[in-house]
Amino acid sequence: MRLFTIMSSCWKLLRPIAVAAVGLLLSACSTVGYYAHVATGQGQLVAHRRDVATVVADPATDPALKQRLQLAQEARGFASAHLGLPANRSYTSYVQLDRPYVVWNVFATPAYSIAPIQHCFPFAGCVAYRGYFSHDKAQAEAAHLEAAGDDVYVGGVPAYSTLGWFADSILSSMMRWDDDELAGTIFHELAHQLIYVKDDSAFNESFASFVQAEGLREWRQSRGLPPQDGAESTMSDGFTRLVLELRDRLKTLYASGLDAASMASGKQREIADFRVRYAHWRDSQWPNDHRYDAWVAGPINNARLLPFGLYDHWTPAFAAIFKQAEGQWPAFYASVRELARLPPAQREQALQRYLPDGAPSA
Repeated sequence: MRLFTIMSSCWKLLRPIAVAAVGLLLSACSTVGYYAHVATGQGQLVAHRRDVATVVADPATDPALKQRLQLAQEARGFASAHLGLPANRSYTSYVQLDRPYVVWNVFATPAYSIAPIQHCFPFAGCVAYRGYFSHDKAQAEAAHLEAAGDDVYVGGVPAYSTLGWFADSILSSMMRWDDDELAGTIFHELAHQLIYVKDDSAFNESFASFVQAEGLREWRQSRGLPPQDGAESTMSDGFTRLVLELRDRLKTLYASGLDAASMASGKQREIADFRVRYAHWRDSQWPNDHRYDAWVAGPINNARLLPFGLYDHWTPAFAAIFKQAEGQWPAFYASVRELARLPPAQREQALQRYLPDGAPSA
């Protein structure tokens, strides 16, 4: 989820924005107009896709784009041959977009709650946003929600998965990523096609995030590349903890039973205190890295906090399951499928047992 400059540096944190957008494509929605919009948007992607081989062979294609597409095809082959991920037509075509993002997702919460306003779909289950192929339509929806008194956040999405309902394409919006992010995203999205549990985003995203991380480690090793530098991940995790601390403080405030005026002032006080804590954390641990400054300085509300930490809680549990499977992907996937078949409460209890002692419950 890398939110790029700050949306770039935070993309690892906000990957759910990209992945879970599949929900908007899999069912009829609350209005005919919205359904027509998303159907048209997906149809345009299908209509404009070209086989990667054709794009690479085209003399008019920029050499840098050819190189990135060839790398993506190597990663695509590795995913199926070595990681046990689906061997299908996904990520073998390319779409040149006329916009920076393929989708914009609108997140919303009540003014004094950290609980998202949910949108539910028959196949994909419930998700914490509504997605639009048009920035203008996303902004119009955001304005409508704000007028009703909700907190709102609109996030751009470079890529999303349709869980295999369509042969997902490589998009021009993915080309700004570095090589690791490009390959890792392909592993992540194909993992969703392999195993997906309705109404359990934490399970789905933690599973796919583990497959991405371990797949990328094996991918780099296969190419004779050194392990990734862990500094970026350490900084990202530290920033996420700060944001989650703010969210917990706001949750406590909203449960206090104070009147609306006290809630409003308390909310702004907590956000101001967060900015102070962030500055201290950055200056004491990362004095020369200001990648999160713009995000922290921007408008902060409940909705803007939603994507952080919601989808990677179980990643350590999946790492433990992989170790138990002795690093064998078929055995690992078999264990994950067993968990996927459990009722939600039993699944959470089973995953909790794989977490380190003292780790918080989901």
